[in-house]
Amino acid sequence: MAGFIRPKNTGAAMTVSIIGSCLISVAVQAQDGLKPSEPLSLVDGRPEGQGEIVPAKELAQNDTAKKDSESGAVTYDKILDPISVTATRNPIKAFEYPGMVSVIGREEIQSRQASTPDDILRFVPNVEFTGGPRRTGEVPSIRGFDGPDVIVLIDGARQNFGSAHDGRFFIDPSLLKQVEVLRGPASSLYGSGGTGGVIEFRTIDASDYLAADETFGLSASTGYQTVNRETSGTVTGYATPIEGLDFIGSVTRRDSGSIELGDGTELDNTDDEIISGLFKGSYEFAEYHRIEGSFTTFRNDAQEPNNGQAISDEVFDKEVLSDTYRVAYSYKDPDNDLINLDFLAYYTDLQVDEVELDPTTFAVTGALLERDVETIGFRLDNRSNLTLSEDLAVTFTYGAEYYEDEQDGAQGSAERGGVPDAEDSFTGIYSQAEITFSEPFGVIPGDLLIIPGLRFDSYEVSSSVSDSNTETALSPRLGVSYLPTDWLLVFANYAEAFRAPTFDDLFTTGVHFQIPIGPGITNRFVPNSDLKPQKTKTIEFGGGVTFEDLVDAGDQFQVKASHFLIWGDDFIDTAVDQPTPFVDCNPFIPGNCDGTTTTFNVPEAKLWGSEIEASYESERFLVSLGFSRIDGENEETGEKLGTLTPDEVTLNTAVKLPEINSLVGWRVLAADKFDEVDTQAEERDGYAVHDIYFSWQPSDDVLSGLRLDLGIDNVFDKSYARVNTNALEPGRNFKGLVSYSLKW
Repeated sequence: MAGFIRPKNTGAAMTVSIIGSCLISVAVQAQDGLKPSEPLSLVDGRPEGQGEIVPAKELAQNDTAKKDSESGAVTYDKILDPISVTATRNPIKAFEYPGMVSVIGREEIQSRQASTPDDILRFVPNVEFTGGPRRTGEVPSIRGFDGPDVIVLIDGARQNFGSAHDGRFFIDPSLLKQVEVLRGPASSLYGSGGTGGVIEFRTIDASDYLAADETFGLSASTGYQTVNRETSGTVTGYATPIEGLDFIGSVTRRDSGSIELGDGTELDNTDDEIISGLFKGSYEFAEYHRIEGSFTTFRNDAQEPNNGQAISDEVFDKEVLSDTYRVAYSYKDPDNDLINLDFLAYYTDLQVDEVELDPTTFAVTGALLERDVETIGFRLDNRSNLTLSEDLAVTFTYGAEYYEDEQDGAQGSAERGGVPDAEDSFTGIYSQAEITFSEPFGVIPGDLLIIPGLRFDSYEVSSSVSDSNTETALSPRLGVSYLPTDWLLVFANYAEAFRAPTFDDLFTTGVHFQIPIGPGITNRFVPNSDLKPQKTKTIEFGGGVTFEDLVDAGDQFQVKASHFLIWGDDFIDTAVDQPTPFVDCNPFIPGNCDGTTTTFNVPEAKLWGSEIEASYESERFLVSLGFSRIDGENEETGEKLGTLTPDEVTLNTAVKLPEINSLVGWRVLAADKFDEVDTQAEERDGYAVHDIYFSWQPSDDVLSGLRLDLGIDNVFDKSYARVNTNALEPGRNFKGLVSYSLKW
């Protein structure tokens, strides 16, 4: 029988593996004696860390580095599979999920010395950050979808800020222990915006730092990178003063300037002064009850253009403020199969206030521009485990969610063009079953996992500008994973998803941009309150293989691949109709060259692509490989559609040196020439960017608690540009981070 998580007191499987026929040839070469990957460990027959509030130690299984509690040395134990919680809201091996999900752990975040979320996610297949290298310009896309088509969560709290040029979310990587990326439709669990996928950030806990025999601790770090002369410092304190109670507080400061680009020039007007922080506490009481509260904040005093993605000489003083407040409760009795409860309430507030400055004197020359988006949300769900026979078990996950957003915009004492005062509200109910069979019907070898899911949403978007937009949506999905042997996996997935039009899509008015020719050319927003929700249907299939003890004892080899087809109805797109001066119009006739910008529904769209993730890890070596491809078009006109990216290959290889408590590695990101465009100006040349890195964490008593991370990004100072971006990317970057921890 294949290895699976078993329900309490039964022999039925609780999770499954997956793989594609395109990789069977790899598996066939396996020799007798190869050991398949082992199932996820259990606590009283139940997967550890079930539900939304999960202790950090139970989620950190993707990190192979382990610290000895006495010496502080980094050692390498059994290679553990990454565990996903975002994909099903229950722990499941990322490899076994019927789809593609990536889990990035704290060790990898630190070794990359990440300064922005882009630094963490740029090596995930079919995940791209566009908009240029400024923090406020970076916008994530997944499988050709960006903006509100990608759900962003911080510890489960939705980040619904929307701006064409000011980013989607703001969080400092120093506060993170783990990031999950679910690629593909997710509306059956998460509702509106699940057309592209989900990015979930999880913040650090006291248990990420303290061993079982430690009670208090303090960590400090300082770092520097040359490409933008960024200095950083972090102080983190943590404690578990009594059993069941823990606290953590962390503050980071970053200060950076203009960015050196690969062609030797600098991207000016790129100054950031950032303060970010986290305070979190949790308490376990009365056996099986747990409550948690947290506050996450990000403050950036920036000087840059009004459009953070632009190459411009204009200077605006920007104040970016992002706050997330959370309260969560869980009840998890291992002897109760029917009740496994999670509740989450949150409030997020993201503001961008900016004012134009004279580029020479830096005196204020314009009115204060304000954009404020507040989100309040609640979610309640439960899990029930039913054992129907020795070979058949079901885990039901069901719940309800409500959230509402309110946006306020102002320009001095007047309304701000492009930022409508508006609000929306969403109510959803959802259910999901994880049905596991062992040797189905007694005749099919191996194990089978079937995940049907369904969510119903009702929403209303309203503004004083126009009539409200009200609609309902039903989002079904069906995923199947089949493990005929311990090492072979195939999967298929069908899902429908939707994205409601945002208040910016529906109600935006005012001036989009102006061109100073003649009396002036003005492009104005035209609202469209009749927009329909964007809906997609996705078919995905693929598979993989997984082996242990392939070359050395305790090593692990995995490959997983998928191909997907996405059909879109009423695809929401933006049209900028701007006549060309002296070609289509006479700019010296007032209004003759004015244009419009509006959103509209594309009746039929199609996107398709492929992804591959492969890895090999042993006590001595680490190698991971990724490949991604995406294409899309308007099926009526044949025009390209979506945030398309070139074919990309990523490689990360490292040598572990436990003799000196070190690791040295090399990363490569290579992109093919990008010509899937409608106009030649959007084409991009291919490129390959190389990084090297080194980590050292000594184990002797004198230096115990010290860690040194060094790296060089873009070693060969490659000059290149990513898609949907005007500016070049950063050039060669030397960076270092020194950390020290003291615990008792």
